[in-house]
Amino acid sequence: MPAISFQSVSKTYNTSRGGFRALDGVSFDIEEGEFFGLLGPNGAGKTTLISVLAGLVRPTEGHVLVRGHDVQSAYAEARRQIGVVPQELVFDPFFTVREALRIQSGYFGVKNNDAWIDELLASLGLADKAQSNMRQLSGGMKRRVLVAQALVHRPPVIVLDEPTAGVDVELRQTLWQFIARLNREGHAVLLTTHYLEEAEALCSRIAMLKAGKVVALERTSDLLKAASSNVLRFKFDGTLPREFEGKARVTGRIVQLPAHDAHEIEQHLSVIRQAGLRVEDVEIRKADLEDVFLDLMSAGKAEVAA
Repeated sequence: MPAISFQSVSKTYNTSRGGFRALDGVSFDIEEGEFFGLLGPNGAGKTTLISVLAGLVRPTEGHVLVRGHDVQSAYAEARRQIGVVPQELVFDPFFTVREALRIQSGYFGVKNNDAWIDELLASLGLADKAQSNMRQLSGGMKRRVLVAQALVHRPPVIVLDEPTAGVDVELRQTLWQFIARLNREGHAVLLTTHYLEEAEALCSRIAMLKAGKVVALERTSDLLKAASSNVLRFKFDGTLPREFEGKARVTGRIVQLPAHDAHEIEQHLSVIRQAGLRVEDVEIRKADLEDVFLDLMSAGKAEVAA
């Protein structure tokens, strides 16, 4: 039995300009104990899908099951099975961190779990903030509390909706060490993130959404194998040659070009020389998940992948 099963899920919002289809027949399963990544650009439907899973949004069509429990018809049991870390910072300003975790436990009928709360506080670097009022915490510390609240009832399924957005490196490392430990202990994890290096490092399987549709659903290793084998990367000042238009990924002074073999790398370098560009920090690297993502999201290629 899958930890999560999305079955032909569609969601249409009615607007003044007509219907907007946020999700269009999304179907895939996440297995027990799996670390699964859900990727896509802004507006692709990731948060809508998470909201349907959490029971906050009712799908127009289809069903979502959490460990066999329908999130609509058996919502109480389904919600006991999952812990959701939302994208937004939502907190009650009138309680301390420990009080907030005890109250969250009560929502699920969990009592006398102070030992687990202490472990959460220690694992997430919140032990010295246990008696602090929520409104006194920094944004990063509030994010840690949201993670602790999602885990306080020991859910077998953990849903992380961009949990490291705008937080420091220390929190990222602390969070991923703890979540990886829970995953090893058998918890299924669903992660949405814009930090593709995180998804590449953590997720064994990945689904990519574009305009509400699944355009890729593969093991992470298989996605990387399908990418261009190499990327030529360099820094330069000036105007990019026309030959590179539509091929290059440009970030400030950094240019990255796909290169399938040594001959193509030499062709790129020849164009650079003929254009008289002064380049620095030239390197050749293996393609990563960001290269795969950009290929799939670019015009015309998503349909081929689907």
